[in-house]
Amino acid sequence: MSPTQVSPGTHIPVLVIGGGQAGLSVSHHLGAAGVDHLVVEKQTAVHAWADTRWDSFTLVTPNWHCRLPGYHYEGPDPDGFMTRDQVVEWLHGWLETFDPPLVEHTAATRLRRTGTGFEVTLAGPVGERTVTADEVVVATGGYPIPVIPPYASFLDPAVVQLHSEQYRNPDQLAEGAVLVVGSGQSGAQIAEDLHLAGRRVHLAVGNAPRVARFYRGRDCMTWLADMGLYDTPAQQYPGGKAAQEKTNHYVTGRDGGRDVDLRRFAAEGMRLYGTLTSGRDSELRFAPTLTDALDSADRVYNSICADIDRHIDAHGIDAPPPSRYSPVWAPETDPTSLDLAAEGITTIIWAIGYRPDYRWIEASSFDGAGHPMQTRGATEVPGLSFVGLPWMHTWGSGRFLGIDRDAKYLADGIIARHHASREERAS
Repeated sequence: MSPTQVSPGTHIPVLVIGGGQAGLSVSHHLGAAGVDHLVVEKQTAVHAWADTRWDSFTLVTPNWHCRLPGYHYEGPDPDGFMTRDQVVEWLHGWLETFDPPLVEHTAATRLRRTGTGFEVTLAGPVGERTVTADEVVVATGGYPIPVIPPYASFLDPAVVQLHSEQYRNPDQLAEGAVLVVGSGQSGAQIAEDLHLAGRRVHLAVGNAPRVARFYRGRDCMTWLADMGLYDTPAQQYPGGKAAQEKTNHYVTGRDGGRDVDLRRFAAEGMRLYGTLTSGRDSELRFAPTLTDALDSADRVYNSICADIDRHIDAHGIDAPPPSRYSPVWAPETDPTSLDLAAEGITTIIWAIGYRPDYRWIEASSFDGAGHPMQTRGATEVPGLSFVGLPWMHTWGSGRFLGIDRDAKYLADGIIARHHASREERAS
C-alpha cells in the first residue's frame, strides 16, 4: 500500500502503529511475505534515538548485540559501544535496505474494536481521518510518558526541572549544583556526565542493581549471552516476576566501557542520598535507604560475577582469575534531608522512568496497571498485538538483540492468518 493512498475510509489489512525499530522490524517481515500493510509514526523513524538521548550517550550493550532483520552490526568494533550519533547512522543504514510503507508525523489517537476488525483514527498534517484494519500491531514503546512526582510542582520555582529525556549536556544547565533523581541507567550515566564535567552533583539513589562492565577477560553481557540469559523465556527466568520488574543494571559504554561506581563518585565529592520521598519549596526529604541501596547493588554485581565463574568452571573455559568488588566508600549515616538553596542547586533532573499510556486504545487487553496482557505480543483481543515491550518474551525483548526474534514471531502469525483468510475467500 502506498502511504499517499491513505484517505478517510481506507481499509488496511495490517496497520503497524509506531515506526521505531520494533514496528519497522515487523514491517520488514510482512513486506518480505507480500502482506499489504502500513506503518504510521507520530514523529520520524529514528527520532527517539536522535532526539531523546544526551550528547555523550552510548549503548550499554556491545555493538554485536545490534541485530535487526537482514541487518547486523558489521563495523570494526563489535565489542565496543556505539554513540548516539553512530546508532542513528546505523539505523538509517538499515532503513536503506528496504522500503517500508511508512507515514511519518501521523499519530493514532483512537483505536476501537469493530465487529470485523478495528477502526483507527489518525491525526497528521492533512488532518484527522479514520481508517479500518483487520489487524493492528502497537509498536509505540513500552513507556512513553515521563514520570515526574506530584510534589515537583511545589518545589522552588527558581530551580529548573528537567526529565532525563530533555537533558543534553552540562553546558545546557544553569550554573550551580545539580540534583539527579534516580540511579537507573539514565540517572547514573547523566550523574557521571555532570561529574566528569566538574559540576557539583547530588544523586538520589534508587534500587537499581549494578553489573561489572568487564569480567575475566570479556564483557559481562557477552558472558550472559553465552549463558543463555537473553534467550530464557520470561516464565523460566530465575527470580520470576520480581526479577523482571527490577530496574536495569547500571553500567556504561562510555570511553570504551567501564563500571559505574557510585561509591567512587562519592569519594570524589558527589553527594549521595536514598530514595527521594517528598519536597516543598527548597526542602527535600529522603528515606534512609542509601546504605542498603549501595549494598544491594554490590551484591548483585558480585552475584553476577559468581554466576559467570560457575559458567567458566562448568565449561572448562580458560579465563583470567575471579575477583569480587570491595567498597571504596561507605556513608557514615543515611542523609534524610536536603536544602536546595543552601546547597546552591539550580537544576533537578528527574530520571525515575516512564509510565504506559494506552488510553487511546478501547480494548480489554490491559491489566490494572495499564500494561498490555500479552503472550509474546499476542493478546486475547483477536488481531491486536504489541511489539517492542520489555520482557515481552525474554530479557532480550525490547533490546536490539531480541527485536528481530519478537517481530518475526508476531509477523509469522499475521502472515499465516493473512494467507488462510485469502485462501478461504478464494474457495
